[in-house]
Amino acid sequence: MTRTTTLDLPSLHRSTVGFDRLFDELGRQFTNSSHSGYPPYDVVQVSEDEYTVSLAVAGFTMDELSVVKEKNTLRIEGEAQKSDTEVEYLHRGIAKRNFSREFTLADHVEVVEAHLELGMLVVRLVREVPEAAKPRQIKITSADAGSNLLGNETE
Repeated sequence: MTRTTTLDLPSLHRSTVGFDRLFDELGRQFTNSSHSGYPPYDVVQVSEDEYTVSLAVAGFTMDELSVVKEKNTLRIEGEAQKSDTEVEYLHRGIAKRNFSREFTLADHVEVVEAHLELGMLVVRLVREVPEAAKPRQIKITSADAGSNLLGNETE
C-alpha cells in the first residue's frame, strides 16, 4: 500500500517563527511552476560558482527584453512590440508573445552580463561571497594562569 504525504504549508506557517521569507519563496515557486513553459530555458552550472540562464527568445530584439535583479530574484521579461505593417501569416510557428520569467538566486549570486545572440538570451551569474561571509579559522589560545574564561581571577 502506498502512502501519500502532503505538506500543509498553512499549518506549518502557524507553528514557526521567523521563516516568513521562506514561505513567501515557496509560495512564489508553486505559483511560477503552474505557468506555461514559454519561453523554454536552460539553467547550467558552469563551475562551482558560475551559472548561466539561457532563454530561447526568437524574434525578440534587445529593446523588447529586460533583465532585472532585485534582491534575490532575477526577472526576465519580453514585451513584443506591435508592428506597423500588417502581415498575413500562412503559418506562425515562432511564438512571439509577452512573457515574464522569475528565478530565485542564492545569496551573493550576481548578474555579470546578459547578451542576445542568434535568438538566445544568455544571462551569466557568478556567486561572489564576500570575505566577511566566508568561514574563517579561529585561533585557539590557552588561558593565563591567573584568569579563567569568565574573567574572574583565581586565587
